This record gives sequence, structure tokens and C-alpha cells, in this order.
Amino acid sequence: MPHALSDLVVHTVTKPADHPAERLDADILVVGAGIAGLSAAIQARRLGRDVVLVDALPVLGGQCVNSMIGLFCGIYGNAPDYRQLTYGIFGEIFEAMEKTNDIYYRRTHTQTVVYDEVVLGRWFENIVQELGIRVVLGACVSSVGIEGGVIERVDFATRFGPVSVTARGVVDATGDAALAWEAGLPCQVPDRTVWGSQQIRLEGLDESGNPEPAELVARVDEKAGEYGLVRRDGLAFFFPGRNTAVMNMTHVEAPLTAVGAADAQLRGRAQADRVVKFLRQEFPKAFKNAKVQAYGFPGRRQARWLAASHQLTLDEVRQETKFDDAIARTAWPVELHDRVEGYVWETFGPDHVHYVPLRSMLSPQAHNLVAAGRCVDGDAAALSSVRVMGPCSAMGLAAAHALDLTLGKDVHQVDLGALRDRVRVNVED
Repeated sequence: MPHALSDLVVHTVTKPADHPAERLDADILVVGAGIAGLSAAIQARRLGRDVVLVDALPVLGGQCVNSMIGLFCGIYGNAPDYRQLTYGIFGEIFEAMEKTNDIYYRRTHTQTVVYDEVVLGRWFENIVQELGIRVVLGACVSSVGIEGGVIERVDFATRFGPVSVTARGVVDATGDAALAWEAGLPCQVPDRTVWGSQQIRLEGLDESGNPEPAELVARVDEKAGEYGLVRRDGLAFFFPGRNTAVMNMTHVEAPLTAVGAADAQLRGRAQADRVVKFLRQEFPKAFKNAKVQAYGFPGRRQARWLAASHQLTLDEVRQETKFDDAIARTAWPVELHDRVEGYVWETFGPDHVHYVPLRSMLSPQAHNLVAAGRCVDGDAAALSSVRVMGPCSAMGLAAAHALDLTLGKDVHQVDLGALRDRVRVNVED
């Protein structure tokens, strides 16, 4: 039967004067859908909790997908053993992506894992749907209702109108402690910029001409002024057999103001364009026909973080301090990007492991909030060694368990023995 176009009726509407917020109620609210937030939401749902997951981006995956990081760091220990230090969802991710040849393992001082961001993003989307996690995207925290140290309500602004979520437990996995900040909780900021990065994925490479890492860094340092490059070193993560690479060769500011952040993004992309020009001219065998396949969202490393009950220190990292409430571990180096031209890179020995305590994830002024990921508390150098994806995922998993064990109570009073039993795989061999 033919479709009658005239059957579609159009209505004229205006916004009601009293436009009510969309209201959701959950056991656990997770704000931030990067590796830490997704790990928390997935684990909490598997524990039987009703979960709402919110992110400011219009897609899931946070920086690990949308900033084109392209590299899982901090999951494994150092050479020569390369022992696995973090488990959780990584086993599932690796198994799924190995089947489609969308990851490969790269060994230097440690073992990292190069992955296809598009495939990883779809994996996250599929598992979130399968588990029945309710998702709100494109939503920024606008206010937080906190009373007597208990976060009772979090309000969000979206293009579809306000959304208000009530939950008994809350995870701040925003990366810059946006939830804690809006709740009026004390936060930390560095006294100078810790630079982020504008990643790009290049296609059309000739893998036979790929420069060695040391050669690339030396040429950047030599020619930076000629090409207007800001950062005087950089990394290329080549994906074997695909003639593609993710380039990490920029340093971009990470302001906490709306106009400043937008301006930094535009200037970061201009930096990336200059990097492409440099690569085409200086390494023509590999990059002569290189084209930008995609620009990632700006990657941020350390912008603002929670002032927690315990601040992890560089001495504790170097001394491998194992805390009674340790919930994550890693052997990742100190990687502090506080100089525009380069960064501090302090590696550790073969058996080195350092830890993240739960206290570095808890605000002394909030009873039902756990921070996870790169907004946990540490001095600048210590934080630079635990903000990578391995320990961030472990923090997310621990946040879910800590809230599950204390829902409706004070998370500071969690039974550490019970928590240790649940996270033992990420703390002990």
C-alpha cells in the first residue's frame, strides 16, 4: 500500500515554563565513561547493582577510545618477566580483540598493548548494553546536592534538558574531579601546566620506512624550531600490517575554562598539522603519502584531582610502599609532562611495583563518594605514575566493590579484609 506523505502531522510546540528534569534513581552513579568509569560501572552491575553511567562526551569510552591513546599502559610489570599486574576487564578485552587481530603486544622496558580504538569502543558499547546499564551521554555536572557528607543528588545539563540522578553511591571518574569540584569538595591543581596531547591517527604509511624511536626523537629535537613544533620529542605507535600509526607528538594546554579549553583544542590540532608536515618532509619513505585519518579529542593527563584522605607521594612510589588498603598496583614510570618541550621519564627496576591506596580515592568530607582514575590524589610526580589505563581500571573496579560493601553507609568504614579478598588479583601475584 503506498505511503501517504500527508499522514505525517507536524505540531508547533514551545518549552513549558516549568520544564521538569528527567529523574533517575540508582544504587550507584558513575560519572565518567573512560576506562576507570567503565570498569566501575561494569563491575557494579555484575554485582547486581542498578547503575547509571554518565559522560560529558556524546559517546562512551572516554580518552582511551576518543582521544586515540591507542596504547594500554601500566598493566604489566617490567622486563624481563613482564608479569601481569592488573586483571579485571582486560582479559575479556584482549580475548575479544585477539580474535579479530585488533591488538598486539609491544615489549620495551615493559609490555604495552596497542589496540584499535574503534573496535574497543564498540566492545564497551556492546557490554554496557548487554548488562543493562542506563547511560546518559553529552551530560555535564551542573550541581551536586550534598548533605552531611552524603551526596544525595547530582544534576546534569544536557541538550535534551536537565537530568537529575539520585544514588546511594557515587563514583567520580571524570578525570578532572568535576563532580567533586561541583560538590564543593577540596581539590588539587598543579602550580604549572601539566601538558596534554592532541593525538592523530595517520593512514597511507609505508611501514618499510618506519623510523626507529631514537631517530624520530633526535630529528624532532633538531628540527622543532624549523617546523614550529612545540614538543621536542614524541612517539609513534605503528599498527603492524595496516600502514597506520597513532602519533603522540604534541603538547597541549589543559585549561579548566570553557573558552580556554576550546581554544587549546584548536591550537592542538594546528600543532598536529605541523607534525604531519614535519613527518612528510623529514621521513618521506614512511610518511610521504600520510594523511590524517582522524583527530582525537584532546587528551588530558593531570588537570585537577581530589584532595583525598591520603596523598600518594613520589617517595611511596619509589619505595614501593604497600598499604593496608592497597587496591591497585603498577610498575609504570614517573611520566610527568610539566615541561612544554618534553617530559620527565623515570623508569624502575625489573621487580618494582608500586601501589594505590583506597584512601587516595576518598574525600575526608564525603561518605559515599569514591574517585577513580586520574583524579585520585597524589603529588604531581606520583600521580603521573598511576594515571595510566592499567591502574585506572583497577581503581574503577575497586570503587565498585568498596561502594557495594558499604552502600548506604560510610565508605571510609569499609571492611578492608573483605575488600582485599575482592581485589586481590590486582594487588598480589
